Amino acid sequence: MRREHSIEPDYFERLYRLKGDPWGFATSAYERDKYRHTIEALGRPRYAKALEIGCAIGVLTRQLADRCDTLLAVDVSETALAEAAKRCADAGHVTFARLRIPQDRIEGVFDLIVLSEVAYYWDAADLQRAAMAIQEALSPGADLMLVHYTEATDYPHSGDAAVEALHAHLGADVRVLRTERREHYRLDLWRRSGGHAEPAQHTL
Repeated sequence: MRREHSIEPDYFERLYRLKGDPWGFATSAYERDKYRHTIEALGRPRYAKALEIGCAIGVLTRQLADRCDTLLAVDVSETALAEAAKRCADAGHVTFARLRIPQDRIEGVFDLIVLSEVAYYWDAADLQRAAMAIQEALSPGADLMLVHYTEATDYPHSGDAAVEALHAHLGADVRVLRTERREHYRLDLWRRSGGHAEPAQHTL
């Protein structure tokens, strides 16, 4: 049965304390291939200032770090953040913060925001609030990367519904650069209006 409300931070903290890596981020071939796809699909070779919302234990964070001058990685779980900081100890330009988006304010403006397996944890009200927060935090011409599982879950939204809701809220403020579907997940790359136009790539 699908949950009606956004999933609380305690849910994630308990999982990380009990299991360490509850979704196999560091060991799963599915996660490895998905991360490779995510990095390869980024819209630019390098970003000046990036934000990763929901960094978990930092496996993708460490790969994003190689493409960014600075990277702020946030999560709701202190346990996950501690592990992420260890994994990125050699990357001094990566910083971590415990934030619950959209309840907590995003400070700063970024030319890349990454949402990997996050949006479907938000209910309808939080999806709308998150879209507003993301809109404020994206500089003109900045990229928004979304990667989400598309199979059945008991989260407030499916991956498809969450992505489509975010796009509806952001509206004409973003252009679709890339939409791709793989087995079990979808990848979407959007660009904030105001930058250099590039052709869209649709493979759904």
